[in-house]
Amino acid sequence: MATADIHIVGPGEYGLIADLYNEMFRPAQDADFFRRRLEGRRNPLMLVAELEKRPVGFVCGYELRPTTYYSWLCGVLADVRREGIASQLMAAEQAKACEHGYEMLRFECSNQARPMIHVAIRTDYDIVGIRWDSRIATNLVVFEKAIDASH
Repeated sequence: MATADIHIVGPGEYGLIADLYNEMFRPAQDADFFRRRLEGRRNPLMLVAELEKRPVGFVCGYELRPTTYYSWLCGVLADVRREGIASQLMAAEQAKACEHGYEMLRFECSNQARPMIHVAIRTDYDIVGIRWDSRIATNLVVFEKAIDASH
């Protein structure tokens, strides 16, 4: 298990987030994709995980409802997966959500993203539903987790 340095990044790093995203997902997106999604949201957060000063993962989220924080996107580069980076990013995001007083975390992932489903279950998320996403023509698994203020 690797220990990542996790940093909050701001709007000036949309390009870095897009570069990481494009190494993991398709179709490719540009920095404006992230700006449009996060601009104007309440409590947007972007975290980047680094190993030996190399960006290897990210998580982005924002307030969904006054009591619920939505983890919109999370990803880790293929060559460092299974090293605990996603779990560390999710834990850091949870800590920030807790600092802002949120009671619940929520995220969705493709049913085909089995490693992410395993991470969610291992980190105490509950499956609360399934949603069809016509944009990508697949089912999304909906996860939620109550935030324990002691963490």
